[in-house]
Amino acid sequence: MYAAIVVLTAMGLLLGYSLGMAAKYLKVEKDPLVDEIEDMLPGTNCGQCGLPGCSSAAQALAAHEAPVTLCPPGGKALAQQLADKLSVSVDLSGMEEEAPAFARIKEDQCNGCTRCYKVCATDAIMGANRQIHTVFTEACNGCGKCVEVCPTNGLVLVPETPTLRTWRWSKPEAR
Repeated sequence: MYAAIVVLTAMGLLLGYSLGMAAKYLKVEKDPLVDEIEDMLPGTNCGQCGLPGCSSAAQALAAHEAPVTLCPPGGKALAQQLADKLSVSVDLSGMEEEAPAFARIKEDQCNGCTRCYKVCATDAIMGANRQIHTVFTEACNGCGKCVEVCPTNGLVLVPETPTLRTWRWSKPEAR
């Protein structure tokens, strides 16, 4: 019995030491620029840029394989920050600044098919099969994927209505 305890303890120590050394010497170095760019992106992994998520978008930006205007939720401000970070010039005149929009479900047209629920990247839609769904506007990023898959056109994107929490003073225009 004591031999089994000694053998298992020795094996645990040996394997733990081996894993520690492997983690130290076989570590894969990551580009710090990718981490900085990923911190700048919204982090919602909505896929509006055409890439699977913000981490792959950051890798594409760091490798100069994607334009700095790839993130619609970030808008012009993010595009300018990315251009400054990557030291590239960018023409923002063709990029339109969209007002934040959120998905809204028309209850009389929702049949509870759960297609919208399955494609939502931020889990902003809640509901069950054959039941009316609801959208949490705090979590919705307005990507529109749910609107595209809805068979009954029961989902629409509506602009954000300003409240005391979301109202912003408009920026003055340069003269």
